[in-house]
Amino acid sequence: MTEQPLSEHSADVIVVGAGPAGSTTAYYLAKSGLDVLLLEKTAFPREKVCGDGLTPRATKQLVSMGIDISEEAGWLRNKGLRIIGGGVRLQLDWPELASYPDYGLVRKRDDFDEQLARQAQKAGARLHERCNVGAPVLDARTGRITGVHAKLGEEKTPVTFHAPLVVAADGNSTRLSLAMGLHRREDRPMGVAVRTYFTSPRHDDDYLESWLELWDRRGAEDRLLPGYGWVFGMGDGTSNVGLGILNSSSAFRELDWREVLKAWCASMPEDWGFTPDNMTTPIRGAALPMAFNRQPHYTKGLLLVGDAGGLVNPFNGEGIAYAMESGQLAADVITQAQARATAAQRELALQHYPKVLKDTYGGYYTLGRAFVKMIGNPKVMKIATQRGLTHPLLMKFTLKMLANLTDPTGGDAMDRVINGLSKVAPKA
Repeated sequence: MTEQPLSEHSADVIVVGAGPAGSTTAYYLAKSGLDVLLLEKTAFPREKVCGDGLTPRATKQLVSMGIDISEEAGWLRNKGLRIIGGGVRLQLDWPELASYPDYGLVRKRDDFDEQLARQAQKAGARLHERCNVGAPVLDARTGRITGVHAKLGEEKTPVTFHAPLVVAADGNSTRLSLAMGLHRREDRPMGVAVRTYFTSPRHDDDYLESWLELWDRRGAEDRLLPGYGWVFGMGDGTSNVGLGILNSSSAFRELDWREVLKAWCASMPEDWGFTPDNMTTPIRGAALPMAFNRQPHYTKGLLLVGDAGGLVNPFNGEGIAYAMESGQLAADVITQAQARATAAQRELALQHYPKVLKDTYGGYYTLGRAFVKMIGNPKVMKIATQRGLTHPLLMKFTLKMLANLTDPTGGDAMDRVINGLSKVAPKA
């Protein structure tokens, strides 16, 4: 590989990671006329562990980016959430709101991420695949990040990219943030998702299905675990089946969650086909970093978006909507900062980014952390599923709360209660 001219290695902004957070950031930055380098360590298409189910909140983001979400383009729509627990089966439609569509979507992550990355490219972002980013380039005098060292292509050619601002969209492990001294907060909840795919007659289900009682029946005594199971029909002959588990109990560390998933699948009705013979991929797992578990979200030229900043919703484990929203928020802050006349004014604008995130999600995530602590207690979880699920109105409220789907102004009484609680909760 021949050495490229320096301008090819320089930009206004470098975005590290082309998942939903990084690609969305790059898309909005490029749309604003900024020169953006989008660096992705793998090559598309590539798989990521995910439930593949998108709520109306994520759907809204796709529409804003101009993604074709028609069925002809390979998207499967869903009407709402089916909740199972405490012997009750409750089907809830997504709420009708002015702010969000009344449907969600399903799409496999192996090409979902690529669609967003290609959209960023179309907007003008320069995408480098197979670009493995290593250490940050630091200004020796100020400690600010001014670029990244990377290895490019199959030949792993050493390259240094330069930009006055860098966005860390490199996921939960976020090596870039760690290299800049930003470590995970141990006082924030962490989750794990494990999932696989089965060939199944349930593949065309138009509701996302969530099992609130996750029982481990492998020992002498049945044990209720702190988490939930899901079954999402993919519309292609397969179902995505998985578990989301919270770290709020001793069970989190002592159990092999792949084995728990196998046992849970084995307890399902035989005609659903959730058997080892019908499994189309290995069981894979991934961490769910929740509730701002890495802070500050801006420091010395580095902004954190998506999983790198711990933006997963602690109520329901949803990450894609918040990855994309944080990308849009970060891009807006950067665009405004770049238009300032002096370095001091630019820095003032950039330092506003953590406040924007806290104003947007802080109170809601604080409520979510309290919720996580509560459901980590098996007794509370048991009472909640047995009594709560028999009250459809209460469950409608719970759905709005868990999925963060309310109209900010002019909503119904439920919206006003949820918005009010989020406003008064501390924005930590």
